[in-house]
Amino acid sequence: MLSKFLSCVVLFFSFQLTTPSHAQQESLLSGTLQTESGEAVAFANVVLIKNSDQSLITGVVSDESGKFALKTTYTGEAILKVSAIGFDTFQSETMKLTSGSQKDFGILQVKESAELLNEVTVSSTRPEVTIKADRTVVNVEGTVMAEGNNALDVIGRSPGVFVDGDGNIKLNGRAGVIVMIDERPTYMSAADLANFLRAMPADNLKSIEVINNPGSQFDAEGAGGVINIVLKKNTLNGMNGSAFVGGQYNGLYSSNAGASLNIKNNKWTYTTSLNAGQNNVFNDLNITRNFQQSEGVASFNQATRLDENRSNVIANGGLDYQINDQHSVGTNVSWANFDNGVDAISNTTITNPNTTDINRISSLNDNQQDNNRLFANFHYVGKLDTMGTRLTSDIDVAKMRVSSNGILANSYWVNEDFANADRDDIRTINDMDYRILTAKVDFSKPLAKGKSFAAGLKGSWINSDNNLDLSRRTPNEPWITDPNSNRFIYTENVLAAYSNYNTNWGEKVSAQLGLRAEYSDITGESITLNQLNRQQYVSLFPSVFVQQQITPDYKIIYNVNRRITRPNYRSLNPYVFYIDPLTTEEGNPNLRPMFSSNFEVTQVFKNSYQVTLRYSRTTDIFNQVMYQDEETKTSRLRMANLDNASFYNINFMIPVDITKWWGVSNYIETFHSRFQSQIGEDLLEVSQTSFNIRSQHNINLPKGFKVELMGMYVGPFQDGQLAISGFGWVDLGLNKSFADGKYSIAVNATDLFRTQKIRGAVDFEQIDTSFRQYRSQQGVRVTLRYRFNKGEKFNVNSRSGSDEERSRLN
Repeated sequence: MLSKFLSCVVLFFSFQLTTPSHAQQESLLSGTLQTESGEAVAFANVVLIKNSDQSLITGVVSDESGKFALKTTYTGEAILKVSAIGFDTFQSETMKLTSGSQKDFGILQVKESAELLNEVTVSSTRPEVTIKADRTVVNVEGTVMAEGNNALDVIGRSPGVFVDGDGNIKLNGRAGVIVMIDERPTYMSAADLANFLRAMPADNLKSIEVINNPGSQFDAEGAGGVINIVLKKNTLNGMNGSAFVGGQYNGLYSSNAGASLNIKNNKWTYTTSLNAGQNNVFNDLNITRNFQQSEGVASFNQATRLDENRSNVIANGGLDYQINDQHSVGTNVSWANFDNGVDAISNTTITNPNTTDINRISSLNDNQQDNNRLFANFHYVGKLDTMGTRLTSDIDVAKMRVSSNGILANSYWVNEDFANADRDDIRTINDMDYRILTAKVDFSKPLAKGKSFAAGLKGSWINSDNNLDLSRRTPNEPWITDPNSNRFIYTENVLAAYSNYNTNWGEKVSAQLGLRAEYSDITGESITLNQLNRQQYVSLFPSVFVQQQITPDYKIIYNVNRRITRPNYRSLNPYVFYIDPLTTEEGNPNLRPMFSSNFEVTQVFKNSYQVTLRYSRTTDIFNQVMYQDEETKTSRLRMANLDNASFYNINFMIPVDITKWWGVSNYIETFHSRFQSQIGEDLLEVSQTSFNIRSQHNINLPKGFKVELMGMYVGPFQDGQLAISGFGWVDLGLNKSFADGKYSIAVNATDLFRTQKIRGAVDFEQIDTSFRQYRSQQGVRVTLRYRFNKGEKFNVNSRSGSDEERSRLN
C-alpha cells in the first residue's frame, strides 16, 4: 500500500509539472441508486468504460444512501455501468463526454436479479419475511408485534423458535441456541439474557434473523443455531428518539419505562438509550415423586408457590466517527443491573408403606441476587478500494459480577404435631466474577463475475471465578460450613480462523463454501477440592450453502454445517446447590463439548411458501439428568453428556392474505427426536414425534387501529428423560397511533384462556416423578409511546463484534 501511495504521489506531481495551462476540466457524473421499492442500493460498483473497447476508465462505490459521484478527465464516448450482488447489471446509453461535462442521472432503479435472487420478501399486513440462502429474516419494525411487547416475546414468534416459561430458547426443537444483538455478544447467562430481552422494548427492533445453520464467518459455538436481533438504525440527520411508559398485571403488578435518543452532527453519530422496569412473576408448581420400597411405594407430594421480583436498569451508549469516505471508527458501551428477589414456600407430605403417619416438610426460600454487567466494543470499518474490498475489526471487553445470598429455612414434623417440629437452615452465598476479552478482524473482497472471498481471525480469553459458600445451622446454634462449599476458577482461550468463498455455477446456481478452525485450551480448577481438569483440542467446522433457481417461481436452498456447544462456565463447577432439603443440583467438571452435524433443504414456492427438511445429529448432547437415591429418598439434578441425539424436522411456512387488510402467517413444524445414552447402569433410549402449530393474524382496521391475534400449540415432546405433555395458548394485541404517528398506545393480552399449563414426567428405571406448573402467563400490558424527530435522513453503519462467549455464562 505504501509503494502504491508513493507512486501516486510521484505521478501526481509529474502530472502537475507537465500539464499545460489549458488542462482539461474534470467531468462529474452523479446519481442515486434505488431498488424498485425505493430502497437505497449501497456499496454497488459504479464504473465508467470506453465505448470503443469496453476498457475501464474509472469507478467508485455507492455510499450507504445509494448516492455516487464519479469524476473523470476522459473525453469521448463512454458508458456508465452499475453492478451489485443480487441485482441485474445496469448499463446506460452511450454518452459523449467533453471537458467539464456535468451529468446528473437522478434516481437509477436497479432491478433485483431474477436468476440469482438471494432473497425473497413476502409483504402484506403480515410481518415481512425474507428468505435468504443462510437465514430467515422476520421484519418487526412497524408491526403490531413491535408495539407493547418485548424482544423475548418477538423472538418466541419467529419461525421454528420456542421460548419456555424460564426464557430458555429452542430452535427447531434443539437447545444450544446463540442469541446476538447486531451480531455482537451479550455475555450473559440464559436467565440473565431472558431478563435482558424482557426489558428490551420490541419497538427498538428492526428484525429478527433466524439462522438455522450458520456459516463459517460465525463462531462455531451454538449447536442449535443462531438468532440475531437487528436493532433499528438511525434514519434522521439531526435528532430523533422516543420515550415510553407501560404497566402490566398478571396477578402481580409490574411497570417499565424507557427512552432513546439519536443525534448526528456532521461526521459524528451519537446513540443512547435507558430502560428501567420491574417485572413481578409467580410460579405455582406441584411435584409428585414415588420411591419403590421393599414394603411398597413411598410418595412425596410437594406444592410450591414462588414469587419473583425482577428489577432492571439498562443503559446503552454509542459513538461513531466517519474519518472519511473510506474509514470509520466507533465504540459502544452498555451497562446493566439486575436485582432479583425470590420468595418461595413449599409444603411436602410424605407417605410411607406400612404406616398411616404423614411426614411433613415446610421450606421457606428467601434469595436475593444482584447482577452487574459492563460491556464495551471498539470497532473499525475500512473500505480499501472502489470495488468494495472491506476490512473490519472489533475488540470486546466484558466484566460481570453476580452476587447472591439466600436462606432455605426448613421445618420437619409428623402428622399435625407442628409445635414439636425440627428445624434447620441452609445458607447459600455465591459470588461469581467473569472477565472476557475478544478481538477479531474480518476481510472481504469482491472478485470478478459476482464472486467474492472473505477471511477472518478471532481470539477470546475468558476467566471466571465462582465462589460458593454453603453453611448449615439448627436453632440457637452457630453456622457450620457445609462440605459442599467450593471455589472454582475457569479459564478458556479459543483461537479461530475462517475463510469463505462465494461463487456461481452457471446462471441459476450460487454457492458459498466455508471452513472454520478453532483451537480451544480450557482449564477448570477446584481450589477447595484441589482438582484440575484441562482440555485442549482443535476442531474443524465446514459449511456449504447452495442456492438453485429451478424456475422463476421455485428455488431450492441446500446447506450443511458442523457446530459446537461448549458447557457454560457454571455447569463445570463441581458445586452442590440445595433446591429443597430433598433435592439438590450439582455441577459436573467432566462435561464435554457437544458437536452437531446439520443438513437442511429449503424449498421456496412462488416467493411465499416455504418447506424445509432438516436432519441434525448431536454427539455428547447436554441434558439435565435426574438421579434418585432410594435409601435416603433424595433426588439430585446434574447436567450430563448423553451419548447422542437425532432430530428430524419438516417445517411449513404458509402465508395467506385473506384480504388487503387481513394477513395470516401460518407455521407448522413436525419433528422426531431420539435420545440414546448409558446413564449409570441403565440405558436411556427414547424417541418421540411431535409438532408445533402457530397461526398469527394481523388485521388493519379503520381509523388506524391494528390488531394481532396469535395462537400456538406445542405437541407432546421428549427431552432426554423428561416427557412433556402438549399445551397451547392465545395472545391478542391492539395498537392505535395518533398525531401522525407521534403517539401510540398498545394493549396486549397474553394467554387469554389460561391454558399455558405445563405437565411433565420422568419414568426411567426406578425414577417415577411427575410435575404440573403454571407461571404467570395470563396478563394484560398497556404501553404508551411518544416519538420525535428533527432533521434530514441519514444512515448509520451496522457494526459486528464477537458472538459466542456470553451465552455460556450461568
